[in-house]
Amino acid sequence: MSDDKTIEIYGDGETSRDFCFVDNAVQANLLAAVSEVRKAEVINIAVGQSTSLNHLFNYLKEKLCLNQIIYDKTPKYLNFRQGDVRHSLASIEKAKVILGYEPTFDVRRGLTKTVEWYLRKF
Repeated sequence: MSDDKTIEIYGDGETSRDFCFVDNAVQANLLAAVSEVRKAEVINIAVGQSTSLNHLFNYLKEKLCLNQIIYDKTPKYLNFRQGDVRHSLASIEKAKVILGYEPTFDVRRGLTKTVEWYLRKF
């Protein structure tokens, strides 16, 4: 988007995911490292919020605009990808109970840090 290229989105953009900022994953790993639980557990680490691709696209436009980069193109919608899951939302209850995990970054806050980092590097 900062290069003013057209963004491609598979489907209608209403496909959703539980996007998780890397700091949340680091936090969960640190909690697991000092946990007194000593048996192997499979635990979802996520935010616990669903975000559509259209919302993600608009959040990115908003974050770029705050940094004086205006992106005025609409996404190019492609065919749905075969086998793609339409909606995905993780349950983080087990992480809360076992690890005391609470995500510190929602999608918007994570994107703020990501865009700021990206613009500093490139």
